[in-house]
Amino acid sequence: MLVTTRSRAAKLGAFVAGAALLLSACGGGGGGNSAVQTGQAFADCDQNPNSCNSAQADQLQQGGDVTFAIEKNIPNWNVTSAEGNVFETGMVTKGILPYTFYSTPDLKPVLNKDFVESADVTSTNPQVVVYKINPKAVWDDGTPFNADDFVYNWKVQNGKDCPDCAAASTSGYDQVSKVEGSDNGKTVTVTFSKPFTDWRQLWSSSGAMYPAHLAKAHGDINTPAGLASSYKWFGDTVPTWSGGPWKISKFVNNQSVTEVPNDKYWGAKPKLSSVIFRVITDATQEPTALQNNEVQVIYPQPQVDLVNQVKNMPNVSSFIGLGLTWEHYDFNLKNQFLAQKPLRQALFTAINRKDIIAKTVGQFTNKVQPLENHNFMPQQAGYKDVVSSTGQGSGDIEKAKKILTDAGYKINGTQLVDPSGKNVAPMRIRYTVGNQIRQDECELFAQAAKQLGVTVNVQSTDDLGDTTTTGDYDIIVFAWVASPFPFAGAVQNWVTGQGSNYGKYSNKQVDDLIGEANAETDQTKAADLLNQADQIMSDDAYVLPLYQKPTFIASSDKIANIRNNSTLDAPVYNMAEWGIRK
Repeated sequence: MLVTTRSRAAKLGAFVAGAALLLSACGGGGGGNSAVQTGQAFADCDQNPNSCNSAQADQLQQGGDVTFAIEKNIPNWNVTSAEGNVFETGMVTKGILPYTFYSTPDLKPVLNKDFVESADVTSTNPQVVVYKINPKAVWDDGTPFNADDFVYNWKVQNGKDCPDCAAASTSGYDQVSKVEGSDNGKTVTVTFSKPFTDWRQLWSSSGAMYPAHLAKAHGDINTPAGLASSYKWFGDTVPTWSGGPWKISKFVNNQSVTEVPNDKYWGAKPKLSSVIFRVITDATQEPTALQNNEVQVIYPQPQVDLVNQVKNMPNVSSFIGLGLTWEHYDFNLKNQFLAQKPLRQALFTAINRKDIIAKTVGQFTNKVQPLENHNFMPQQAGYKDVVSSTGQGSGDIEKAKKILTDAGYKINGTQLVDPSGKNVAPMRIRYTVGNQIRQDECELFAQAAKQLGVTVNVQSTDDLGDTTTTGDYDIIVFAWVASPFPFAGAVQNWVTGQGSNYGKYSNKQVDDLIGEANAETDQTKAADLLNQADQIMSDDAYVLPLYQKPTFIASSDKIANIRNNSTLDAPVYNMAEWGIRK
């Protein structure tokens, strides 16, 4: 997902998002005490990310309301679509959509046994996955979950059955050859045309599932036009239905979404009476709302002043975590000068990532280090340093100048001249309006570029999703919010022609290696193939990873079982377990 100030890979924007990623932007369980020392609810979260701030059911009140601040309105309710694939939409729909797997705070995928009792690979040639649906699972109108739901959500995301369904990502769904039901629709057999390494991503919480029986009422789901009609209906219509522990009881446009327990839910019932998602588009106002008890939870992109303001609040705990969200600079290769690799390499070599961290996120946390991979985070198996050997991010100005002069460039005073004799024209670097850290990152980029004779002008955008998808930038800084499925994410971000490959990078060798990785059932071999592709891409200097972007949660000490989750699933991954301490 794409993250702007906070979004999902098409538009999840302080993050950028998609089905595997959002553009930016578990199990709680355990023992725990019913009371916590003020400000210490998250004290154990670094060591025990899945169980910190926990309390048992008998330590919680029955009922109570929690208000959670979100930074964007919900204009589209179909989180599997490119337009609706936004971080906030993902959070708001998490409690109403069924899904096969979800991500816990330790960044691992976990089977959602409330929905499917099992999901097993029964064959590798061809690859076959068999899902057993929980026999108790029903939509809130009493319609049982069955294979039709899997089939419908496959058709609208595979890129073939519904060409006009603009899915956030087709990755994996386009490798499925058939989806079949048996056992009264409770057993679902999925056969792949070629193996899909990240098969657990399919029908998971990074996209989730919409009800086939309601789709049928809004279009013939056996025709492309009918599928597109129903897909659009899910985006346009506030859900009055539910397939999870919560249901939406009220939506006030640009203000709030209220959710109450779904009384038809077959699993453990929520303790709370309601969760209200309140829209606060100005993140600087969130601490005030928290202090005034207008909201009890905030999850903003951390800024220095905001973090320091919250730390001083009584009866409020906060936590900074690192996960699957990462900050980066991107080049637009449609720019005639940036189409030349030596200039890209030189600009990235001039960038000093350690200095950038020290002057931005390093002011409120000491956890952040330069990130050396485009697909894996340091906490994940497969992480390998493929960046530092290139010299990019080192801040070595002399090396950067040598890259240019060796390639035939000349620096005439403050003007870089390319090998053909053209002055390298001024460029624009863009960031999300109102994000001081990103503005600082852009200014630091411009300062480094100036030493190479390149003028870079800093310009904000109030619509990160539109800016990236239209290519209205030369250089841009944003973050991806990822799922724990790096192979599918690599297809979405780096392969030629993919929707989230905003800067139009294309390298056939990279495409082939990512394709091999995505079809390799041995995870170790798949990671090696992906890192081979990444080494080539790092040398090509298309995207420079900066760091794992810190996530910041702050909440009232009265709330138990809420905790940070630096993945697409966010802190709402276990909403049904939240409660007010007695």
